[in-house]
Amino acid sequence: MKLKLRIWRQAGANAAGRMVEYDLDGVSEDMSFLEMLDLLNENLTNRNEEPVAFDHDCREGICGMCGVVINGVAHGAPEGVRTTTCQLHMRSFQDGATIDIEPWRAGSFPVIKDLAVDRTAFDRIIQAGGFISSNTGSAPDAHATPAPKREADVAFDNATCIGCGACVAACPNSSAMLFTAAKITHLAMLPQGQPERYRRVKSMVAQHDEEGFGNCTNIGECAAVCPKGIPLESISQLNRDLVKSLFKADGKI
Repeated sequence: MKLKLRIWRQAGANAAGRMVEYDLDGVSEDMSFLEMLDLLNENLTNRNEEPVAFDHDCREGICGMCGVVINGVAHGAPEGVRTTTCQLHMRSFQDGATIDIEPWRAGSFPVIKDLAVDRTAFDRIIQAGGFISSNTGSAPDAHATPAPKREADVAFDNATCIGCGACVAACPNSSAMLFTAAKITHLAMLPQGQPERYRRVKSMVAQHDEEGFGNCTNIGECAAVCPKGIPLESISQLNRDLVKSLFKADGKI
C-alpha cells in the first residue's frame, strides 16, 4: 500500500504545531496502525529527520496508552467497530488513501510532543475517590461478600474502562464524564464500594471539573467511540448518585 499521511507535528507543549505531509510506501494491509507509524519513523530516522512521537505500550488493546484522532475519529475505527488505535489494521484503509492523524484535542490533555498528550488529569480524578476501604490482614474468603448478579455485571462492564481518553477527544465539550462515570459506577455497584459511595461521587466529579473538563450534554459521541463499550447509562448512574449525595451527611450512606 502507498499512503499520504498528514500528521500533527509539535516540538513541545509551548511550541506552535502544524500538519505535515509524508508519503509512505510499502505498507502491508496486515500491519497495525502503530506498526505503520513505526515504518514511517524508520524512514524518517534513516533520513536524519525527527521521528513522530506517539503514545503506546502493550499494543494489545488493554492498557489504554495509545490513542490518536484518525480522519476526525478517535481511534479511527470504521463505523460499527470498537477498537483501540493499536488494534486498528491497515486493511481498513484503501491503497492511495490520505490519512489525517492528530492528537487528542482537549485543553485538559495538553500536547507533550506531536501525537503524545498528558493524560495525568485522569490519574487525579481516580486519586480523588477511586478506591475502597478494606481491613488489613489476610485476604477474605472467596465469595464471602455476595453481590447480586445484575449489579455484578454492571460493575464488571464499567471496570473494563481502560482510561484511553477517546471519550474526551470525541466529545464536543471535552467532557470526561464517561470515564468518571465508569470508575464511579464500577465501585458503586459492589458491596465493597458502599462506605465511600456518596463521598466518592462528589469528590471525583469535583476533581473532574477542577481539571477543566467540560460538562456532559448527552450527545453520545463518547459512547460511540469507546473501545470497551461503556454505555451512556453509566453517566445516568453517576447523576443519580450525585443527586443522592446532596442529601447525605458527609457523603455517608
